[in-house]
Formats: sequence, C-alpha cells, structure tokens
Amino acid sequence: MPEETVLHPAAPIQSATAGTGGPRRLLIGDDQPHILEALEILLLPEGYRLSTARSPALVLDCFAHQEFDGVLLDLNYTRDTTSGLEGLDLIAAIRERDALIPIIVMTAYANVDLAVEAMRRGANDFVQKPWDNPRLLTVLRNQLELHRALKRTQWLEAENRILRAEGAPDFIATAPSMYPVVALMGRVGPSDANILITGEHGTGKEVVAQTLHRLSHRAQRNIVAVNTGALSEGTFESELFGHVKGAFTDARVDRIGRFELANGGTLFLDEIANIPIRQQAKLLRVLETGELERVGSSTTRTVDVRMLSATNANLQAEASAGRFRDDLLFRLNTVEIRLPALRERREDIPALAAHFLSRYATRYRRPIEGFDAPAMQALLAYAWPGNVRELDHTMERAVLMAGDSRIHVADLGLNTQRTSSHSLDDLSLEAVESILIQKALSRSQGNVTQAAEALGLSRGALYRRMEKYGL
Repeated sequence: MPEETVLHPAAPIQSATAGTGGPRRLLIGDDQPHILEALEILLLPEGYRLSTARSPALVLDCFAHQEFDGVLLDLNYTRDTTSGLEGLDLIAAIRERDALIPIIVMTAYANVDLAVEAMRRGANDFVQKPWDNPRLLTVLRNQLELHRALKRTQWLEAENRILRAEGAPDFIATAPSMYPVVALMGRVGPSDANILITGEHGTGKEVVAQTLHRLSHRAQRNIVAVNTGALSEGTFESELFGHVKGAFTDARVDRIGRFELANGGTLFLDEIANIPIRQQAKLLRVLETGELERVGSSTTRTVDVRMLSATNANLQAEASAGRFRDDLLFRLNTVEIRLPALRERREDIPALAAHFLSRYATRYRRPIEGFDAPAMQALLAYAWPGNVRELDHTMERAVLMAGDSRIHVADLGLNTQRTSSHSLDDLSLEAVESILIQKALSRSQGNVTQAAEALGLSRGALYRRMEKYGL
C-alpha cells in the first residue's frame, strides 16, 4: 500500500452506533480505489453504513438519491492533483444542497492555507493523509453526533411551532414516519410557498393545511377551504371567482368567490385533481398574475392568496395522461408534503384513538375511561382503508355503543364492515353500499379515482356517498 495510506493500529474507540440510535450513513468521496478500500476496512467494523463515489459528479449524484449523516471528502481529483480546487468547489456545491451536514476533508498535500480555505468553503474538520485511525474515528464520531444533536434541535423547534401553535387544529404525530412531515411543515409553514399535500383519502390533509396556515404570517386572516371534488364543471368558476347578477339564469345577486374571500389569507383546494382540464388554465392565470374576473364581469380584481392544495391522486401520472396541466402542477407544488397512510404510522393509533375517544365522550356525556386490551389490539391490527377519518368515525360509534366505562371489541364495529361476517339478507341497502365502497377503497389503497371507476361511479358521486357514510 502506498505510503500516504498506511493505517495505524486503532485504539479502542466508541462505535458509530453507540448512543446514536442506529448506524450512521457516511458518504466517502475519493478517486483512488485503495483509499476507499482502506476506509471500508476501518469504518465498516465501527458500525458505519458507507456509500462511496469516485468523482465530484458522483458525489453530488448520491445526494440527489440518498440521505447521509456525514461526508468524508478528498480534496484532490483528476482535474489537478495538488491544489485541492476541485474538492473545494465540491464542498461549496454540497453546502448548497445541505447546510448542516458535517463535511470532513482529507488530502495528502495538506497545508494550513488549504485547511483554512476548506473551512471557509464549509468544511467542518480536516484530516491529513496518512491519517491516524483514532483521530479519524474521533473526528467522525464527534461531527456526526453534533449533526444528530442539531437535527434533533430542529425537530423540537418544528414540533413546538406546529404542535403548540396557537389556535392550531389537533395534530398528533409521534410515529417516526411523521418526523419528516413535521420537520418540513416547520420549515415551509412560515413562508408564502405554494404547498401540495398528497396522501390517501382520510390521512389528514386538511389538518395539515390548517396547521400550515396557522404557522404563516397570514394566520390572522382567513383560510378558505374548497372541496373541488364536490364542484361540477358548471359551478367551478362561480365558486372560485364569483359572479355578478345576471351572469347566468340563477345568478340573482352578485356573489364573492373563494379567491376574494381568501384575499390576504390562504386558499385550500382539496382534491385538486378533480378540476376539469378546461378550468385549469383559468386557475393557472390567477396563480400567475393574482388577477381574476367574476363570471359575467369584465372588471379585473387583484387578489393576494397563498395556495395550499391536496390530492390523493398521482398528479405526475395525471399530467402524463393529459388530464392535468404540467404548468399548473409546477405552480402548485413548490413544495410537496406527503402524508403516510395510517397503516404506515401505527404508532400513532393509540394516541389518535384516545384523542377521538375523549372528544366524543365529552360531546355525548359518556363516562368512558379507555379501551380494554383486545379492543386496542383490534385497532392496531385493522387495515384502516379510510385512514384517520375512519378511525375518527369508529371512535364516535364506539362511544355511542359502549355499555360500560371501557371500549370493547364489539363496540368498535370493525368486523361488521366486512361482507364476510354478515349475510347480505341481514343488511340494509345503505349498509351494503357502505361495505362495497370501503372494499373498493381498500383494494385501490385509498385512491378515490380508481375506486370510483371500479364501482362505476363518477368521482363526485363517490365523494357524496363517502360523506354520507362518514368514510
């Protein structure tokens, strides 16, 4: 092995997994295979999960597809082998992508000036080749633990802003799958960025929209919600842009549209994929210019709204199929927040169930204290095709059906929602329809468009039935 890569015997060093909650993901950038091999021999036994890249371009490509807890970076690549300029440029490029990730640089041609410049460009520490094993391990451990602490601080700050925001709706999110959601809400909530909230039906997209509004500087103004899935093409313009008297047969008085009602505040368009393609251009114009005309009027009005939208559809696929405009999609999703299904955040089920139980016990004045063990097990085992909304309605039913101070499995009614446990002769037409809708939603994993097609219904008709049955 060349002299600059001679490794010294390692002293006992605390493992990369000790006290950190799991292995740390480290990206190593170096164009020399034997360097990468030597580092793997040293670091893999210490519990690091390694990814390697042999060029600056590959390092940046790794950032585009993965998340890392730290970077160990050579300063010298093929463009020149002594100045470190290519490595210095790479540090700046990494910092543009992640302002906090620890970057430890290394070079066989180290000097004070290069070290100072690397730090100025954003490096956190500096290691000279040939490296000393104990020092390298100590530097990596300290920097990655500091990074973990900073991320935890950010999470707590975001949690404080979101979960304790004055006037915010109840937002329960303790499952690990919800950590990225809460952190992202904390970052983008105070901005004016247009947000696209995606996720299956009933995952709580409107609660997220309300919370984002509460976090923004528009919190003292209105948030106006519109379920576009319930709007027909004939009423879309009137609902959103308003109309003047005489604009059409039933226009007996002037009407203010939702955009004007939300002026200075936030407009939340739920089920955005339902907007007819012919109306999407008009919506896009308002988003681009802030100007609109009421139906039947030539007077241009200016509005200032922040747009939040939500859908359970795949808008990229809808755009590819020609059913949704690409330019409107770009305008709507400056940032996208994806909500996991309830089955992906089962850790939240006990807290959510207790929250809804307390709400309905208070509303109906029932002295319900909690759940027995089989009932909680049933809640945790159920698939929840209707997600949090279905859990909400299940808890309301359970409170009404409970015969004593605790909720039992029979009170939940989960088995009664499956045709396999009943004869159709014993069910009403409405009960059968409710079961069929739930099965269609379950098979389509909550995709309302697919469920509607399977049932032979329009999306609007299915939405009306879902609202009727509390799904």
